[in-house]
Amino acid sequence: MNGSYRKTMQRKLNRMALICALIAAVSMLCGCGAGTSAAEPVMKDGYYLDTICSVSVYRMADGQGEVKDAADMSEAAEAAIDEAFDLCKDLESKISRTREGSDISKINSAGGEWTEVSDETRELIQKGMEYSHLSDGAFDITVGGLTEQWDFHAPEGEAKLPDKVSLTEAAKHVNYRNIAIEGNSVRLTDPETRLDLGGIAKGYIGDKMTEVLESQGVVSAVINLGGNVICIGGKTDEDDFIIGVETPFSDRKEITGKIDARDMTLVTSGVYERRIEVDGKTYHHILDTKTGWPVETDLDAVTLTAEKGHSGDIDALSTICLIKGYDAASRLIEETDGVEAVFILKDGKTEQTSGMEFEKE
Repeated sequence: MNGSYRKTMQRKLNRMALICALIAAVSMLCGCGAGTSAAEPVMKDGYYLDTICSVSVYRMADGQGEVKDAADMSEAAEAAIDEAFDLCKDLESKISRTREGSDISKINSAGGEWTEVSDETRELIQKGMEYSHLSDGAFDITVGGLTEQWDFHAPEGEAKLPDKVSLTEAAKHVNYRNIAIEGNSVRLTDPETRLDLGGIAKGYIGDKMTEVLESQGVVSAVINLGGNVICIGGKTDEDDFIIGVETPFSDRKEITGKIDARDMTLVTSGVYERRIEVDGKTYHHILDTKTGWPVETDLDAVTLTAEKGHSGDIDALSTICLIKGYDAASRLIEETDGVEAVFILKDGKTEQTSGMEFEKE
């Protein structure tokens, strides 16, 4: 095992430990309601979507429709969680840009020829195209030619910047209008264009996992896909879940405030989530689709909320907000029905939309 590999693995283990700590913190916050206490949840986690993902089931309905604590139905709760994670694994195998044999990998390597894809892949591409259009291409699911040139998982001290010429050339091929769809067949009209659904995939998968859990009788649960949180029901009939909003650059150790959540999804995007340092300068993973370099923004983080079932929507919207900056982002969310926001600016100020109920620490 060489030194570079050891450093890479240690960094990944450290990152996983931090994510586990955040999940534990969310679980503790979820137990802070003032009403009726609930039994401990049945909880499982795993490494999917390049992050630690967890599902905590608090209550389920049995075959007669009677609601019980999940601990009293542990076998059924575990089976429901396993089915949700099986779906997550299956969808990841279809829509991952880096997974060999995935639908996205096949489209990207098809040289502009038609590729047959799954219903889910087609649906996600279409949703990604909608938000690419909404943002006038600031958010664009054909950004793959740019993202593949950045390694935001490089070991500390070994990160390198992309070649400027190659990045400029790749940016010329970023255009969601290069995607053609007929039925379940997809092609890229520019053979040099590359798909990357990373800006919307976790939310979409979270919505599908929610459907699986509910179909198995789950009435109270929290899905946490590394910053994409979905609350099914509340912790009890009286108590909401309480979800913490992370303080940027705190290494997942501090929260800026809390949000009460019931049948709600929350998604946070931040420039601190994935970043590298080269020659004393920090570069984050939110890229300008016109240049391939990290966007210049006055925001460190954006947290959006919406009704359960819309995690895919606010996954894309949170990235769009981060790219556009506070003024444009706040106008966009105020004009979007059913979505509210908390904005954390670079100067440390916290702003929120008119309908957001956010308790600052």
